[in-house]
Amino acid sequence: MKNILAVFLLTVLICLNDLTGISWANNKQAPEICPQERNTAKAPSKYLKKINPLRKEPRNIKKGKVIAHIKAKPLACKHCHGMAGNGKGSMAISMNPKPRNFTCKQTMRDVSDGQLFWIIKNGSKGSAMPSYAYLSDKKIWQLVHYIRSLSNNVS
Repeated sequence: MKNILAVFLLTVLICLNDLTGISWANNKQAPEICPQERNTAKAPSKYLKKINPLRKEPRNIKKGKVIAHIKAKPLACKHCHGMAGNGKGSMAISMNPKPRNFTCKQTMRDVSDGQLFWIIKNGSKGSAMPSYAYLSDKKIWQLVHYIRSLSNNVS
Protein backbone atom coordinates (compact mmCIF):
# COMPACT_ATOMS: atom_id res chain seq x y z
CA MET A 1 0.00 0.00 0.00
CA LYS A 2 2.87 2.38 0.82
CA ASN A 3 4.41 1.80 -2.64
CA ILE A 4 1.10 2.55 -4.35
CA LEU A 5 0.72 5.75 -2.34
CA ALA A 6 4.31 6.80 -3.10
CA VAL A 7 3.83 6.22 -6.84
CA PHE A 8 0.54 8.13 -6.72
CA LEU A 9 2.16 11.10 -4.96
CA LEU A 10 5.08 11.11 -7.38
CA THR A 11 2.66 11.06 -10.31
CA VAL A 12 0.70 14.00 -8.83
CA LEU A 13 3.91 15.99 -8.38
CA ILE A 14 4.95 15.31 -11.98
CA CYS A 15 1.52 16.33 -13.26
CA LEU A 16 1.59 19.54 -11.20
CA ASN A 17 5.03 20.29 -12.57
CA ASP A 18 3.78 19.74 -16.13
CA LEU A 19 0.69 21.91 -15.57
CA THR A 20 2.48 24.80 -13.89
CA GLY A 21 5.61 24.68 -16.00
CA ILE A 22 7.69 25.12 -12.86
CA SER A 23 10.80 23.03 -13.07
CA TRP A 24 14.23 23.24 -11.56
CA ALA A 25 15.58 22.17 -14.94
CA ASN A 26 14.14 25.39 -16.44
CA ASN A 27 15.32 27.57 -13.58
CA LYS A 28 18.40 29.41 -14.83
CA GLN A 29 19.31 30.23 -11.23
CA ALA A 30 19.71 26.62 -10.09
CA PRO A 31 23.40 26.09 -9.37
CA GLU A 32 25.42 23.48 -11.21
CA ILE A 33 27.08 21.37 -8.56
CA CYS A 34 30.31 19.87 -9.77
CA PRO A 35 32.02 18.08 -8.21
CA GLN A 36 29.20 16.73 -6.15
CA GLU A 37 30.01 15.57 -2.63
CA ARG A 38 28.14 12.39 -1.73
CA ASN A 39 27.95 10.00 1.18
CA THR A 40 26.57 7.03 -0.73
CA ALA A 41 27.20 3.67 0.89
CA LYS A 42 30.00 1.73 -0.74
CA ALA A 43 29.06 -1.39 -2.62
CA PRO A 44 30.40 -4.73 -1.38
CA SER A 45 33.88 -5.43 -2.79
CA LYS A 46 32.57 -8.10 -5.18
CA TYR A 47 30.57 -5.33 -6.90
CA LEU A 48 33.26 -2.63 -6.75
CA LYS A 49 35.57 -4.80 -8.83
CA LYS A 50 32.96 -5.49 -11.53
CA ILE A 51 33.60 -4.12 -14.97
CA ASN A 52 30.80 -3.63 -17.45
CA PRO A 53 30.68 -6.86 -19.51
CA LEU A 54 28.81 -5.22 -22.40
CA ARG A 55 30.62 -3.50 -25.20
CA LYS A 56 30.54 0.28 -25.10
CA GLU A 57 28.76 0.65 -28.40
CA PRO A 58 25.96 2.94 -29.57
CA ARG A 59 23.24 0.28 -29.38
CA ASN A 60 23.90 -0.45 -25.68
CA ILE A 61 24.07 3.26 -24.85
CA LYS A 62 20.81 3.88 -26.74
CA LYS A 63 19.06 1.01 -24.93
CA GLY A 64 20.26 2.45 -21.62
CA LYS A 65 18.87 5.84 -22.59
CA VAL A 66 15.45 4.34 -23.39
CA ILE A 67 15.41 2.64 -19.99
CA ALA A 68 16.41 5.89 -18.23
CA HIS A 69 13.91 8.10 -20.04
CA ILE A 70 10.94 5.78 -20.58
CA LYS A 71 11.03 2.20 -19.34
CA ALA A 72 12.29 2.40 -15.73
CA LYS A 73 9.40 1.85 -13.32
CA PRO A 74 7.84 2.99 -11.06
CA LEU A 75 9.63 6.19 -12.03
CA ALA A 76 11.89 6.89 -15.00
CA CYS A 77 15.36 8.14 -14.11
CA LYS A 78 14.76 11.43 -15.97
CA HIS A 79 12.27 12.65 -13.35
CA CYS A 80 15.05 12.98 -10.76
CA HIS A 81 18.30 13.03 -12.75
CA GLY A 82 16.89 15.13 -15.61
CA MET A 83 16.83 14.61 -19.36
CA ALA A 84 20.48 15.65 -19.55
CA GLY A 85 21.48 13.59 -16.49
CA ASN A 86 22.56 16.73 -14.61
CA GLY A 87 20.51 15.99 -11.49
CA LYS A 88 17.93 18.65 -12.32
CA GLY A 89 14.85 16.57 -13.09
CA SER A 90 11.36 17.87 -12.42
CA MET A 91 11.29 16.24 -8.98
CA ALA A 92 14.83 17.12 -7.88
CA ILE A 93 14.02 20.47 -6.29
CA SER A 94 12.34 18.83 -3.30
CA MET A 95 14.97 16.14 -2.77
CA ASN A 96 17.68 16.08 -0.14
CA PRO A 97 20.24 14.93 -1.02
CA LYS A 98 19.91 16.08 -4.62
CA PRO A 99 20.09 13.44 -7.35
CA ARG A 100 23.50 12.58 -8.75
CA ASN A 101 24.79 14.88 -11.51
CA PHE A 102 25.99 12.34 -14.07
CA THR A 103 27.41 15.07 -16.32
CA CYS A 104 30.13 16.04 -13.82
CA LYS A 105 33.38 14.37 -14.86
CA GLN A 106 35.02 15.05 -11.49
CA THR A 107 32.20 13.29 -9.65
CA MET A 108 31.80 10.40 -12.05
CA ARG A 109 35.47 9.48 -12.40
CA ASP A 110 35.48 8.33 -8.77
CA VAL A 111 32.40 6.10 -9.16
CA SER A 112 33.18 2.62 -10.49
CA ASP A 113 30.93 0.72 -12.90
CA GLY A 114 30.32 -1.83 -10.17
CA GLN A 115 29.25 0.90 -7.72
CA LEU A 116 26.75 2.26 -10.26
CA PHE A 117 25.45 -1.25 -10.95
CA TRP A 118 24.98 -1.91 -7.22
CA ILE A 119 23.17 1.39 -6.57
CA ILE A 120 20.78 0.86 -9.49
CA LYS A 121 20.10 -2.71 -8.35
CA ASN A 122 19.72 -1.91 -4.62
CA GLY A 123 18.84 1.77 -4.37
CA SER A 124 20.65 4.20 -2.10
CA LYS A 125 19.64 4.43 1.55
CA GLY A 126 19.32 7.96 2.83
CA SER A 127 18.29 9.26 -0.58
CA ALA A 128 15.26 9.03 -2.86
CA MET A 129 17.06 6.56 -5.16
CA PRO A 130 14.85 3.44 -5.30
CA SER A 131 15.91 -0.10 -6.11
CA TYR A 132 15.50 -1.26 -9.70
CA ALA A 133 16.18 -4.88 -8.79
CA TYR A 134 13.54 -6.05 -11.28
CA LEU A 135 15.79 -4.98 -14.17
CA SER A 136 17.97 -7.71 -15.64
CA ASP A 137 21.73 -7.38 -15.17
CA LYS A 138 22.04 -6.69 -18.90
CA LYS A 139 19.63 -3.73 -18.70
CA ILE A 140 21.45 -2.34 -15.67
CA TRP A 141 24.78 -2.58 -17.53
CA GLN A 142 23.16 -0.75 -20.48
CA LEU A 143 22.10 1.98 -18.04
CA VAL A 144 25.68 2.17 -16.74
CA HIS A 145 26.95 2.72 -20.30
CA TYR A 146 24.35 5.45 -20.84
CA ILE A 147 25.20 7.14 -17.52
CA ARG A 148 28.91 7.06 -18.40
CA SER A 149 28.17 8.63 -21.81
CA LEU A 150 26.66 11.68 -20.07
CA SER A 151 29.96 12.74 -18.48
CA ASN A 152 32.04 11.70 -21.49
CA ASN A 153 30.15 14.15 -23.71
CA VAL A 154 30.78 17.12 -21.44
CA SER A 155 33.89 19.19 -22.11
